[in-house]
Amino acid sequence: MEPRRVWRCHRSMLATTRISRRTLLTVLTGAGTAALVGCDRARHRNQARAVTIPDPLLVEVDDGLGLLRGADRQTIPGSLATADGRAIYATAPEGADTALWRIDTATGGTSTRVKLPGRWVPQAVSANGTVALTSNEVSATKGRPEGRDVTPVLIADVTGVRHRLQLRGNFVPETFTADLAGLFVLEWLPATAPDRYRVRVVDLATGTPGPLHTRAKAPVPPGAEEEMRGDGRQAVLSPDRTTLYTLYTHQPDHQHTRDLVSGRPGNVHAFVHTLHLSERWAYCIDLPHPFGAAAAIGHAMTISPDGGRLFVADVTSGTIAEIDTAELTVRRTDTQPRGVGTAHAAADGDCLFIGAGTVVRTTDLRRPGRAAEWRVSEPVSGLVLSRDGSRLYVGQNDGVSWHDPGTGTELGRVAVPRLVGVHGLAGPA
Repeated sequence: MEPRRVWRCHRSMLATTRISRRTLLTVLTGAGTAALVGCDRARHRNQARAVTIPDPLLVEVDDGLGLLRGADRQTIPGSLATADGRAIYATAPEGADTALWRIDTATGGTSTRVKLPGRWVPQAVSANGTVALTSNEVSATKGRPEGRDVTPVLIADVTGVRHRLQLRGNFVPETFTADLAGLFVLEWLPATAPDRYRVRVVDLATGTPGPLHTRAKAPVPPGAEEEMRGDGRQAVLSPDRTTLYTLYTHQPDHQHTRDLVSGRPGNVHAFVHTLHLSERWAYCIDLPHPFGAAAAIGHAMTISPDGGRLFVADVTSGTIAEIDTAELTVRRTDTQPRGVGTAHAAADGDCLFIGAGTVVRTTDLRRPGRAAEWRVSEPVSGLVLSRDGSRLYVGQNDGVSWHDPGTGTELGRVAVPRLVGVHGLAGPA
């Protein structure tokens, strides 16, 4: 299909690095391409191997994390990728224990496997490869955990176990502090029948969870910790890895810490939870109506390559908010035609890309109000820009296509059976 209102953005910035709070996946492993069951899947695999993808890419399939490098395809067992895409930390059962190892996404090379006592699944990974594991699968952004009084957490790397914790309560690991001395977690309340949660930080030396700080770097007073009931839709790490932004929607009668401290009423339906990983403070950026009024899946978030602007889109209402990450305020909002389906977003220094359904819409960030759109053949399941900005990767049903970002022209496509979404770029920047 010919693109409508075609124009081309100038590409001068690196692509956005995006991360989900958790990429927890379990599959069979192999040294090269994973074995797929059935004749149809084998045929798809052979077709996929004949096509060379221009950039190493991390994708999610229904039972694993996939690494696409040139003509090579790998699926990795229960695994997490680092935020920069340089490494994957994988686990697999080994008798009654768990094996942990590192995969270099640029070369496909692997480290020696280390044995962890007991059965564990990875939940969070730092840039240097420190991994937080729990004894059962949980998620910081997808649903709620089952009730429990105690949460076992293992902190390890490819040299072995660093800490073994028994946290009293119901906790979900989220991310590490910048100095690796602490672990940010979601504490679900009440522990045995959870219906709300709050963000806390665990001191790894003592295994003690405690409150965060306010933006003014003062300890949050007792009783003033925010408790959230809504949906954690998506998380984005800043390019300098100092700040984690998480989009929350559907927060009935929610009050921020600043409201609880001041006594002001609060009733927010969507906000961006900002977590500073070195200074350990949290702050919430309220999003104006109609954000949060529609389904969470219609919302998406991305950050500019320089980290200065955070974009939140609600395709159901056609609203886009631009957030100044220095001031932590909504700088402006724009509107565009409404869409349907699950939203995805990507940005470079010049353009914002939003995909939902079979439509990809491009907004010129230098000239607000100027936009174009083009269509793909199947519903979008992820958007990722190449580092030089010359290709936009689009996840679709059982495949990934790449396009000219200015015109939407399809430049190539690889088959990826059972694709769930496009996770991000792999390999060194």
